[in-house]
Amino acid sequence: MSRLASVTSGPYAPPTPSRELTVVSADGARLHVEVHGPENAPPVVLSHGWTCSTAFWAAQIRDLATDHRVIAYDQRGHGRSPASPACTTHALADDLEAVLAQTLTPGEKALIVGHSMGGMTVMAAAARPRFRDHAAAVLLCSTGSSRLVPEARVVPLGAGRVRTWITGRILGSRAPLGPVTPVAMRILKYATMGAGSAPHMVEACARIVHACPRAVRHAWARVLEALDLDHGVRELHAPTAIVHGASDRLTPPVHAHALVAALPHCVGLTELAGVGHMTPIEAPDLVTGRIRELVTTYVTVTGADPADEHGSTPAQIKEGA
Repeated sequence: MSRLASVTSGPYAPPTPSRELTVVSADGARLHVEVHGPENAPPVVLSHGWTCSTAFWAAQIRDLATDHRVIAYDQRGHGRSPASPACTTHALADDLEAVLAQTLTPGEKALIVGHSMGGMTVMAAAARPRFRDHAAAVLLCSTGSSRLVPEARVVPLGAGRVRTWITGRILGSRAPLGPVTPVAMRILKYATMGAGSAPHMVEACARIVHACPRAVRHAWARVLEALDLDHGVRELHAPTAIVHGASDRLTPPVHAHALVAALPHCVGLTELAGVGHMTPIEAPDLVTGRIRELVTTYVTVTGADPADEHGSTPAQIKEGA
């Protein structure tokens, strides 16, 4: 996505990176990568979700880059990464491994953050040796590992075959989204954001989502419809925290609670009242604050194993946005 397609001022305007690079994945797919902040600072890797781009993380990058090395990349077919015929969770895992290999030194540990499909990318890579070598801890935002379409509540019907069929057709539609109009923003807000989301937040999300090519949107929707990464959750042994919107219609909180139950080392669920699916944009300070906490605890800690200090019993936290 070009910067002209995103907002141009305020907290959601994409900041200029310190450097940009192209990373080549295992199958030759080319990935646009941005690095922000001091080179010797603790690293944070950001993996965005379906129909989004690096611009989605603008608020987090703007804050964190003062004292963190922030690495953000466009998933294949999204943003400035060219589309690829390979649309699979295996390819997503390959891409994340390639980014880690090219932006971190051997053995260097980072906090890895995934939103929505970015969280699914983390689950897909969980058993990979390179991922395990580099993941000091993980933050999963607004994501799930399976049953995405049956559990989604974007269609105001009771659970069942009819709702699942309609939801699948809507999310997998090939129809163009068109320009960002007031009507388009109202639809996007209903489907993906909390009722109290401010207009500038809704506009930022709409400009990012509408910039995603419709063929890419359709191809990855089919992958998400068939998603089953429950095995990947069980392989995610790094300390893992979860942030989830209590009003999320795309991935309702049932997914967050399933992750808490399945993760080998969950270190907390933060459920945000009044917040929908776009947590990093809807609750930027809370998400950024959680990132900072995890970096301090797991990335910059020296000496004792932080897992021994903090245990593995998840905290259940309720917060307002």
